[in-house]
Amino acid sequence: MDLGTHAGFIVASYALCALTIGGLIAWVRLDKANQERDLKELADQGISRAASGFGSTRKS
Repeated sequence: MDLGTHAGFIVASYALCALTIGGLIAWVRLDKANQERDLKELADQGISRAASGFGSTRKS
């Protein structure tokens, strides 16, 4: 496979793209873990959602 005179640019572009996607995946996984930890802490304190279900209203 001959990439020609632009081989360095092509390889660097693919490497940067892979690094960016890997960073985004790591960020999402860390954020998910933080959100789950925060939700567990709230549940342990007895704090829950005011309404169950999407779009439901609270009747008084």
